Amino acid sequence: MAVRVQTEDFDAGAEIARLRAANPAVGAVASFIGVARDVNDGATVATLTLEHYPGMTERALEDIVAQARARWEVLDILVVHRVGELRPLDQIVLVAVTSAHRGEAFAACEFVMDYLKTEAPFWKRETTPGGSRWVDARLSDADARARWDEREAHE
Repeated sequence: MAVRVQTEDFDAGAEIARLRAANPAVGAVASFIGVARDVNDGATVATLTLEHYPGMTERALEDIVAQARARWEVLDILVVHRVGELRPLDQIVLVAVTSAHRGEAFAACEFVMDYLKTEAPFWKRETTPGGSRWVDARLSDADARARWDEREAHE
């Protein structure tokens, strides 16, 4: 398991290659890459600045990864999340999961991303033609996270 919060960009291919290297038990790799967009809530976005609390953010991400590992049979999970000023097309986050089978990898990857969006202490500020604005949490992110609680209640 690895969790990193960094200002530098990442090479998703190299990160995934390292994650699965020399482990013949890996039968599946699922990954997600979040990318900065040029439009949000109807406004053009010139920059997106991500802020966090060092230490607290990493602990929150580690907790999310531990929850995923407890729910699914995965071999490894990697989360790389950038902070600082980003521009449209810049990579923001990488979540990669290895497992023996694709179902476990897909589910764990989606779970980590859904929980990250609602539970990790990141704050987003956008620069638009109208000035700088903080980005509010989206109801759709809360709904995506809530469905995991519903699934667990039915299991």
